[in-house]
Amino acid sequence: MGTRTLFLLSLASLVLVGCTGTFRLDNTVQSFSQIPSLPQPATYRFERLPSQQDPTQPSLEALADGALNGAGLHRDDASPRYSVQISARSNPTLSPFADPWAPYGRVGFGAWGWHHRWGGGVGAGYAPEPAWFHREVDVIVRDLGSSKVVYESRAVSDGPYFDSAKVFPAMFVAAMQGFPNPPAGPRLVNIDIPG
Repeated sequence: MGTRTLFLLSLASLVLVGCTGTFRLDNTVQSFSQIPSLPQPATYRFERLPSQQDPTQPSLEALADGALNGAGLHRDDASPRYSVQISARSNPTLSPFADPWAPYGRVGFGAWGWHHRWGGGVGAGYAPEPAWFHREVDVIVRDLGSSKVVYESRAVSDGPYFDSAKVFPAMFVAAMQGFPNPPAGPRLVNIDIPG
């Protein structure tokens, strides 16, 4: 077996292991809290803005439920102590690895050429830019007795992973980390997502 064949087999096995592993989602989180401890019962219902009266909002709320439960809040639409307002955005953006000289993708030459991209055969190979997204999630908790906002948190993430059904729940977990007494200031929260 030649060196090149051995190299290709090793590369293929690394790719397969990467596909079955986990993806680490980096989140920049900043939270503000006015709840010194979580009173009981810590029940909530979802609150929707006029702009959130669309068919996708219940699905988004379902994606946030696990993170809210994990933080000690329990949904009870009949007798809630808090209201929770959530939102999420995902926008395609330019990858930080984008090649400014190749607007339609990257060009690679040979196995160890420009950008270390594998080029097919002897000539040049073409690899399109990976999809890259800027995402944000927001969580606002309001005390229904006083109508005061008692917790506010935002998680922001940029990356190539695009399955919203996996990414948004992980981002809500990051936004709720430390509830009800999160650390002050911006912080990095990494969440591993199964592949």
